[in-house]
Amino acid sequence: MKIAVISDVHSNLEALEAVLADAQAQGAAQYWCLGDIVGYGADPDAVVDRVRALAGPTVAGNHDWAACGLVSTRQFNRQAAFAAHWTAKAMRPDNLEWLKSLPLAERIDGTLIVHATPSEPAAWHYCMQVEDALDEMESYPESLCLIGHSHVPGAFERHDDEVRYTRAEELVVREGRQYLVNVGSVGQPRDGDKRAAYMLFDTEERRLRHVRVAYDIATAQQKILAAGLPPWLASRLGDGD
Repeated sequence: MKIAVISDVHSNLEALEAVLADAQAQGAAQYWCLGDIVGYGADPDAVVDRVRALAGPTVAGNHDWAACGLVSTRQFNRQAAFAAHWTAKAMRPDNLEWLKSLPLAERIDGTLIVHATPSEPAAWHYCMQVEDALDEMESYPESLCLIGHSHVPGAFERHDDEVRYTRAEELVVREGRQYLVNVGSVGQPRDGDKRAAYMLFDTEERRLRHVRVAYDIATAQQKILAAGLPPWLASRLGDGD
């Protein structure tokens, strides 16, 4: 079975629709979402409606919690905090309640999914370094953990006590090894590639593949500006950073 794993959609409907169309064309039979469904972008309700309809395992991200009032925006930058408060006011109550109900982590057939880090999901730490990855891998028994949060796709692979990092497009999950894999961001990539990012997980072959999809960035940008959100949130979509 092929599973499309998405994260950090950030209310970007154009990016999400492009990713879902691509995933369907590639034979995805199930969809997992790693959080930060809202924040930054101009279509929070439409994006939440779309993700809810997928009916797949979904965990909460910090921007989801911020929209629900479950976490303070004091640690957010000014633009992110503005967008979080705008999102909270713009969304339907039923969608806010759904976001509030999401777990921080889920275990599915031997795979752990979490938005930020498995050791402290509610602390919203980033895992960007090999040393951090080694510590994180001590916190879960599964061979595979999928995360988002940093908006940068890549994978840490552990063999014994050695950890290596790779940004290779494909990775096979091998017996006797442990993996911590960032699936990238659908709605606001930050790795210098402005195309939407998601991951395809072939459960039979145990193969992970990072996928990039072009989408209508101009329309997403225009919506952000029309909504009165900070212009920087629109311009960064065109830069991919």
